[in-house]
Amino acid sequence: MKVNLDQLRTFVTVVDAGGIHRAVARLHLSQPAASRQINALEAALGVLLFDRVGRHLKLTAEGEGLLRLSRRLLGEVETFGERAGAFKKGETGILRVAATPMVIENTLAPFLGGYRRGHPGVEVHLVEDGALAMPRRLEFGDVHLALMALDDQRFRARLLYPVRGVAVVSKSHRLSRRRAIEVAELADEPLLLLRNEFASRDWFETACRVARIRPRVLLESGAPHTAMALAGAGYGIAVVPSTVVIPTGHVRGIPLLQRGAAVGRWLRVAWQPERFLSVYAEQFIAELWAHCQRDYPGRELSRRAPSLPRPREPTR
Repeated sequence: MKVNLDQLRTFVTVVDAGGIHRAVARLHLSQPAASRQINALEAALGVLLFDRVGRHLKLTAEGEGLLRLSRRLLGEVETFGERAGAFKKGETGILRVAATPMVIENTLAPFLGGYRRGHPGVEVHLVEDGALAMPRRLEFGDVHLALMALDDQRFRARLLYPVRGVAVVSKSHRLSRRRAIEVAELADEPLLLLRNEFASRDWFETACRVARIRPRVLLESGAPHTAMALAGAGYGIAVVPSTVVIPTGHVRGIPLLQRGAAVGRWLRVAWQPERFLSVYAEQFIAELWAHCQRDYPGRELSRRAPSLPRPREPTR
């Protein structure tokens, strides 16, 4: 059996792209050449990786099983190359970083300009995704680092800053002058929530269950700014994470509490403990941490509410 890395890369890229036609641009191959690599891989393995349904490809059960192994092998090959490169000064390389749109906008964007000037040889590739997808991104080796407000002990991490649940209300709302709002007080309020892929939605629903209330949801949105705009129009109360910059003018952001305790999690930069961390990745983590000590989204809310308990940093 003779399998080469190009065949494995083609296999994984075809799956990720959703078909050979979409994968060829990423692979810099012609469609016939990509098809030949898939056929050669199937012949070498002695199994069918895809069912051909017309012009569409669907993974077989064998293909599903071999996909994860292929990702792991390619990751180990990449790690081998990174270890070899670590004998150099660590001044050049590609760093893949995953984060939510809000964290990219309000944490990474202010940081990356200065980082790039200090490390012109490091190319940072950003991957935008929902918070709940970050562990999968790390597990599959899609990214080197992920910024996530999730407690997942499988990964090593460095804590960056607290992320709070925030109620955004119109300045004419009866609760607008409060320093903090208990989740239980929202029992009868019309609510504008973010969709389930947002980690902050999970925090809020957990707090509602503890408070024994059922949220009255008027909107489930993928865009925090949409929910806040509706709150400003008096349509309801938006619940968003403090990683969102709350506009000045018609609305006010108020920290949420659950029986007097802050609602939220700490944002962290996380990575796979089994995966080699390059010199430039370590530098990125250290400099991002230092940046967040000086400033971070929602810092002013800390003056109006109890502090969010700091968890232990995973060290496995």
